[in-house]
Amino acid sequence: MLDFLSWLFWTLALAGVALALAYRRVDLRTSTATLGLALLAYAALAGAWWWWILLLAVGWAGLLALNFRRFRREQLTAPLLRFYRTLIPHISATERDALEAGSVWWDGELFSGLPDWEKLEALPAPQLSEAERAFLQGPTEELCRLLDDWQITHELGDMPRAVWDYIIEQRFFAMIIPERYGGHGFSPLAVALVLSKLASRSAVASSTIGVPNSLGPAELLLHYGTEAQKDHYLPRLARGEEIPCFALTSPRVGSDASAIMDTGVVCRGSFRGEEVIGIRLNWDKRYITLAPIATVLGLAFKLYDPEHLIGEQDEYGITAALIPTDLPGIEIGRRHFPLNIPFQNGPTQGRDVFVPVDYIIGGRERAGQGWRMLVEQLAAGRGVVLPANAMGGGRAAVHATGAYARIRRQFNQPIARFEGVGEALARIAGHTYIINAAVTVTCTVLGRGEHPAVPSAILKYHCTEMARRIASDAMDIHGGKGIMLGPKNYLARSYEAMPIAITVEGANILTRSLIIFGQGAIRCHPFVLKEMEAAQDTDFERALVNFDRQLFGHIGFAISNAARSLWLALTHARYTSGPVDGPTARFYQHITRFSAAFALTADVAMLTLGGGLKRREQLSARLGDVLSALYLASMVLKHYENQGRQTADLPLVEWACRTLLYDAQEQLHGFLRNLPNRWAAAGLRALVFPRGRMYSAPSDELAQEIVALVTHPTETRERLTSCIYTSDEAGNPLGTLQRALEMAELLVPVEQRLRDAIRSGLVVDEHPLQQIEAAERQGILNAAEAEQLRGFDALVMEITGVDDFAVDEIGRQAAASPQFRRADPSAPPRTGG
Repeated sequence: MLDFLSWLFWTLALAGVALALAYRRVDLRTSTATLGLALLAYAALAGAWWWWILLLAVGWAGLLALNFRRFRREQLTAPLLRFYRTLIPHISATERDALEAGSVWWDGELFSGLPDWEKLEALPAPQLSEAERAFLQGPTEELCRLLDDWQITHELGDMPRAVWDYIIEQRFFAMIIPERYGGHGFSPLAVALVLSKLASRSAVASSTIGVPNSLGPAELLLHYGTEAQKDHYLPRLARGEEIPCFALTSPRVGSDASAIMDTGVVCRGSFRGEEVIGIRLNWDKRYITLAPIATVLGLAFKLYDPEHLIGEQDEYGITAALIPTDLPGIEIGRRHFPLNIPFQNGPTQGRDVFVPVDYIIGGRERAGQGWRMLVEQLAAGRGVVLPANAMGGGRAAVHATGAYARIRRQFNQPIARFEGVGEALARIAGHTYIINAAVTVTCTVLGRGEHPAVPSAILKYHCTEMARRIASDAMDIHGGKGIMLGPKNYLARSYEAMPIAITVEGANILTRSLIIFGQGAIRCHPFVLKEMEAAQDTDFERALVNFDRQLFGHIGFAISNAARSLWLALTHARYTSGPVDGPTARFYQHITRFSAAFALTADVAMLTLGGGLKRREQLSARLGDVLSALYLASMVLKHYENQGRQTADLPLVEWACRTLLYDAQEQLHGFLRNLPNRWAAAGLRALVFPRGRMYSAPSDELAQEIVALVTHPTETRERLTSCIYTSDEAGNPLGTLQRALEMAELLVPVEQRLRDAIRSGLVVDEHPLQQIEAAERQGILNAAEAEQLRGFDALVMEITGVDDFAVDEIGRQAAASPQFRRADPSAPPRTGG
């Protein structure tokens, strides 16, 4: 027994050395030498069987052989390279452009399995310039004051002329255009905060202003336009003399841009009296924001040059050009009606429209580069406009619903005290905190010149999905108040607008299933893209050298992540280092743990499924969810640091991190349940979940702590709902709700005295106003207190009230159905027959 225990001890010690080397990612040569010395000590001390020692020695000899690079390349790498070339999935030109678009940031760290937290900590806190702050506090606030959402969405079906004039006058369409061209030159963060404030007031205004400041003619001109194009168009766009739109989607083609059927053929023709080389265009587009009023149309089409007038190619592929909308053959002006949110959106067609070839954005040298232009700019723009609108909607929902749940009473108590309501309210606040963190931190990165494509896709998908859940929860809490349309309803239009955000700039199903992990697995992985590039090199010797370096780096990377996954899971990540101490330290550790598990799982998925992973969309989506959860949790922690580690906000931080990390755990579990290779799934489960799924979702008690924070006028509530339109004025329900919340807080002792009187039987009336009158009459309340309670009651009834309409006010035409009213009120009701 003693010999067996000795052998077991030394065997575990040897395994521990190997595990430590892999965990620390020690290089191959040092690892080989260390394991050799450890094996000698093991042979001398363990008292193991000779055949066991021989087996370990053979294994070490194989490891030693890998240190001889020429032998390794000829005997191992060369046949693996030939085999690998047969496995590489086909990547279309559009997919390649998407993969190469943008840059890699924190997403790359998460793919590494060993995130460098110092990189995230080094990012400065979000900060606005003086001009940006002045614009938020001045013109943006004034524009919010001018907006009447019911008038826009129901009465006019558009913003009134005074609002359009103010938007043009204050250059809202020119926030991203540099000052030298007459624009504001704002940062992505400033653009996001302007849109967020507008979204808290009107989805029509935020959508209308968001599009010209995202993927559109101005953005494309800034990055790819010729100097002549910039000098002509950008000042005119800044002054509002030109209204831009960009047309990509076709009736037969939605997300598959490579299949667009809109064409441009290079030919000779007459343009405004001159004979020029130009393009004859034919297109049919729909869903184009600002198209009905646009004066300049950004157009994506496939370019052909059968006569070789601009080069030697017959077909150039997707190209982008700027087309004045007053040219013959252009049909424009009709409108779509997107879910009662009447921002200017509509179709456009062109029949044999002829323009000079120099109308291509960037000139003829940019022919065929349109798709690359679009995906490069979408890599950044996707992370600003829609997430910012989601942020504004979430903040407004917290602000309104927190106050409403405090002042709305049922069963003699505020509805916020019901746990079911509290659960939904905590979700609203927690999801809004996540959106705030993701948008502000990622926009700060964008403002520093990064274009992180995968994080932008994460923000587009998850911020809009969380906003959809927020809108649904807010509607549930408001009940009948939320579903009755009219000027008093401050929820319904935002609720109706959510599918629009879900659909545009890459439908959410597509973004989750194909883009987040599909792009990230190649773009963000430290080795996969380099391996693919090496394998596609036509010079075999050079390919062999590069592929060998990447392949064995990848193998070491996978072994390390396997060791790290196992150790971090066994120890529940307690002994890994993090950048901070204190109440958030454990979340950093858990993100590190799940990062290693994710990196290992992604490698095994690509190894076992190969190119088939692209077609297994549900598996890809689950891995994308894991990456997204880790990214968003990281943003939450950074946001908490940026705001000065506010202790009062810790319930929100914990709720957000626990929700996200629990989701990461469950998505990994779902992936392992559905991985076709069951042996690989079993091995992964042993490494990733050796103790089972130990991470828990937020507790009920935590949710109630959050409810207390957002249903009282706390500093946490102010931080969570900052930068929305809360001016206390007629027609702004957010301001009215805040005033009611503050009054409720002020009147707590007075209301408690009245309730005590009712419970003791001193006041027996049932109607609230009669109760106040009786309490005043008996001296329980003085005159001032009674008047305060009456004023508060009137304010609550105003807020909780809903609209009603005359019959002829509902429809645009007189109703054709019979009116079931009795001509003679005294006549008996009609019965069927």
